[in-house]
Amino acid sequence: MSLTGENEQGLRKIVDLTRFASIFILLLHFYYYCYTAFEHWEIKSTITDRLMTNIMHTGLFSSQYNSKFLAVGLLIISLLGSQGKKDDKINKRSIAAYLVIGLLLFFGSSWLFRLNDDIETVAIVYMTVTGIGFLLILAGGNLLSRIIKLNLSDDVFNSLNETFPQEERLLTNEYAINLPARYNLKGKIRKSWINIINPFRGLLVIGSPGAGKSWFVIQHVIKQHIEKGFAMFVYDFKYDDLSKIVYNWLQQNKHQYSVKPSFYVINFDNLSISHRCNPLDPNTMNDITDATESTRTILLGLNREWINKQGDFFVESPINFVTAIIWFLRKYNDGKYCTLPHVIELMQSEYDELFPVLNTQPEIEVLVNPFITAYQNDAMEQLEGQVASAKIGMARLASPQLYWVLSGNDFTLDINNPKKPKIVCVGNNPEKQQIYGAVLSLYISRLIRQVNKKGMLKCSLVFDEFPTIYFNNMDSLIATARSNKVATTLAMQDFSQLKKDYGKEQADVIVNITGNIISGQVMGETSKLLSERFGKIMQDRQSISVNRTDTSISHSKQLDSAIPASKIAALSSGEFVGLVADNPDEKIRLKMFHAEIVNDADKLNGEVSRYKDIPVVSNVTQQQVLDNYYQVKMDVKRLIGEEVERLKKEVLD
Repeated sequence: MSLTGENEQGLRKIVDLTRFASIFILLLHFYYYCYTAFEHWEIKSTITDRLMTNIMHTGLFSSQYNSKFLAVGLLIISLLGSQGKKDDKINKRSIAAYLVIGLLLFFGSSWLFRLNDDIETVAIVYMTVTGIGFLLILAGGNLLSRIIKLNLSDDVFNSLNETFPQEERLLTNEYAINLPARYNLKGKIRKSWINIINPFRGLLVIGSPGAGKSWFVIQHVIKQHIEKGFAMFVYDFKYDDLSKIVYNWLQQNKHQYSVKPSFYVINFDNLSISHRCNPLDPNTMNDITDATESTRTILLGLNREWINKQGDFFVESPINFVTAIIWFLRKYNDGKYCTLPHVIELMQSEYDELFPVLNTQPEIEVLVNPFITAYQNDAMEQLEGQVASAKIGMARLASPQLYWVLSGNDFTLDINNPKKPKIVCVGNNPEKQQIYGAVLSLYISRLIRQVNKKGMLKCSLVFDEFPTIYFNNMDSLIATARSNKVATTLAMQDFSQLKKDYGKEQADVIVNITGNIISGQVMGETSKLLSERFGKIMQDRQSISVNRTDTSISHSKQLDSAIPASKIAALSSGEFVGLVADNPDEKIRLKMFHAEIVNDADKLNGEVSRYKDIPVVSNVTQQQVLDNYYQVKMDVKRLIGEEVERLKKEVLD
């Protein structure tokens, strides 16, 4: 509140009058208790003596300390109204020294009357010491009134100002994921819950290596969804980190399912613990668009640089070529040889045998016609440009281990079939991620086409290190799977990783369409994007303005980032920020959080120590794997030979 000049002048007069009264009482104190000295000095009069007699009757001088306390009290009142120039460089220790020494001298001077000296000397020393004490109290009080009662250095990083209320209720339902946490609110640690009550709107888990994505978030997603009877697919980038959790937790919670689910593993490194599954199962390839989608998934997974070149001639041509081969095998002999290994081997056939055989299927004539035309016109450079890129990429998959897994049929990919629910874990290998990732991308593409249907069991899809695989329609899955009870969890290290592997447009769509976000430590553009997504909160602002004549302090409130990018970049392991989505009938007012997820480390480590290894499926020998490899080659040679003979007979007839 601003003061007018008239108010300031009146306040000064009151302060001056109070201080004068304090000094006047001190002088009366000196006159009364040093009266003998004043009498020797002949500094007295009848009027003053009469006045002192009247004041004495009030009890003011019944004790030395009464008048002193009154003088100090009036002095303090006068100091309360003083408005000295504020200074942020005043030393509080010097103020304390002034006040302590002043009070000791002022009240301790009474002991001077016990000195065995002449009365005049004692009076002079007493008045001098008491006066010095009074002046020191006055000086200390003046300095005290000039201290700036605002400490801006306690919260250097503005941490307390950037705290905000968070959801402390446990909100659960038959689908929810609930993570216990604790957070800081204005310096007080409070318990909270991260309630992902609608996982079907997608969950994005982000964090640099070591941020705690798997330990603090992913394993709880897996455990809680198994406890609630979800069918599940888990992409385990570093097999068997997550797969072992899935297997052991399923063994403990099979009773949660009305129909007990079967457990399957796909692993290309250890074939003894791996089941076999044909992603190109002819029973699930209903039309040629299924073949096209499968081709696009595997070729773009093998050639990530093609993702941003879709529509180019030398990208679409290989896709059409492989699509034609897949659909031919789907139609040939009712799909007897419709597997990826047979597709790879058939691609390697000679053109003069392959093209006539492919041309026998009317549905793919349009696809193979450009290749046949180029071959007939001896445009071999163009033909090789169209076909070789597909053959070279697919040839990288031609290994006996891959052929073994891809050519079997131990289970189908309809994991959320209510009659036969499944929990499937597929394992990658960081050292071979480009090759394995392309094949696993095909599994995922085919699986999602089958699970994203109405009337199926609730299903959870968990992708660790999601950018290491390629799935062309992940944005469509998140957008449409909500009504089909398919919960998608995507874990990655950084948005830039997703942009590099998926292209900027697809990466932006995936990030922006996801309803739930949990982020650990991330930096750069990712932290800035998240900070903008979290929005702003009202924060207190304080400032000091010092000039030659005055010092002013201002307080204000303004909107500022709730969680700045710098704070996201400095999160500790286990500390997460994020935003959750709610339901129309289950509103969450406090959706944003910045908290430390609470894990019972001893309990979790105890569980891990009791985990059993994933059991062996079958003792596969190297000879069996090689026999299967050569069998695929023989199947393709037999197919080509039989079809070529049939075509020759038709020509002769």
